[in-house]
Amino acid sequence: MLDVGDNILSPGAVVLGGEPEQPAAGEARSAWRTAAGELLGNYLGVAGLGIIVLMALFSFVGPLVYHTQQVNTNLTQVNLAPGGKFPLGTDQVGYDVLGRLMVAGQSSLEVGLAAAVIAVGIGTVWGAVSAFVGGWVDSVMMRVVDALIAIPTVLLVLLLATIVTPSVLTMIYVLGFVSWIITARLVRGEVLVLRTLDYVSASRLAGERPVRIVLRHVVRNVIGIVAVQATFEVANAILLLATLSFLGLGPPPPAVNWGGMLTTGLNYIFDGYWWQIYPAGLCIVLTVVAFNLLGDATRDALDVRLRQR
Repeated sequence: MLDVGDNILSPGAVVLGGEPEQPAAGEARSAWRTAAGELLGNYLGVAGLGIIVLMALFSFVGPLVYHTQQVNTNLTQVNLAPGGKFPLGTDQVGYDVLGRLMVAGQSSLEVGLAAAVIAVGIGTVWGAVSAFVGGWVDSVMMRVVDALIAIPTVLLVLLLATIVTPSVLTMIYVLGFVSWIITARLVRGEVLVLRTLDYVSASRLAGERPVRIVLRHVVRNVIGIVAVQATFEVANAILLLATLSFLGLGPPPPAVNWGGMLTTGLNYIFDGYWWQIYPAGLCIVLTVVAFNLLGDATRDALDVRLRQR
């Protein structure tokens, strides 16, 4: 009996005597429990997950505990140093920096997560269809990917950001559109292997429609790769959003994100207002590193070959 799950790094079908046989639900759950155990046993992965949870709590629960005024400016308390009333001081228009970090974290995390979902969704479908259909369809679809890869990501983002009106929603669409290319290539490479396996061939001979084969037998077996890539896409989207905000192409006020705060703070770098620079930069670095650590740990947990070392 050949366990296809061991070959494709995620729970899949079992081939016995040339006939496809789906694994028992208990076996699939056991495989995922094993992967979860491996993930929880990776200290760096747990650290990354812990930082992500803390950042989410800081951004979404923090404002409910630490109430600040983030709508109207207060020019009587501008550029105040950190103190008792303002733990991280105030910015150039009187906003509480700590409260500002919380609100900015909401936009940064929402854009990063939503853009990652769009990116892996488009990339998974594109790569799976391209590899499974093959022929001239695969050639055309991959040439589109090659053409987009040839354009620097930042340049493509800047081009799209100048075409559409900046807002949180449009940033999600723009970043999701430019981030699906790597996912498509990864999924295509995996599907090129999957489509040659016996249980896929048996499904074709059994008369199953191509769409059903892709959704039932192919896509489900690239979930591991997609899950890993999604964590990296979140980090990339947060960095790209910070880059756009740094260049003045991010969502305009009253929307705020960590990149926008960092850009504003750099205008006062020679005035000694460090509290307007380092907290936002630290939030970006910690969040991006945390998602990368979680992505590495997820890859190690789902890859059977790495678990057997």
